[in-house]
Amino acid sequence: MYITIDERDVRPIYQQIVDEIKGLIAKGELREGSSLPPVRQVSSDLGVNLNTVAFAYRKLKAEGLINVKHGSGAFVKARTASARTEEQLRSQLRMALTQLVLAGLKRGDIRTLVNEELSEIID
Repeated sequence: MYITIDERDVRPIYQQIVDEIKGLIAKGELREGSSLPPVRQVSSDLGVNLNTVAFAYRKLKAEGLINVKHGSGAFVKARTASARTEEQLRSQLRMALTQLVLAGLKRGDIRTLVNEELSEIID
């Protein structure tokens, strides 16, 4: 599992870890049943606090994406997060699209950007 942290990113480090792991699951690079590296290893590899990684794993567990078994580690539970409703997902999408519009992107540019990102995630 390869994830990176960007210190210039405005998102908290735990959220970057969550988002990176979600991306790997969405792309199929982490399949159902795959084990995640131990919290201590991720903490050491990224040079971040152990509690930050543990918090990220707890967030992923709360979203239904991983199972955490003490002593056995963390495993990918599913490719889909069942905790969110379609309405919540649409709201998040709307907020992201709004940010693109406010950044000055035109409709065609937004479509291109969305299609490129979808191609990265979905074959």
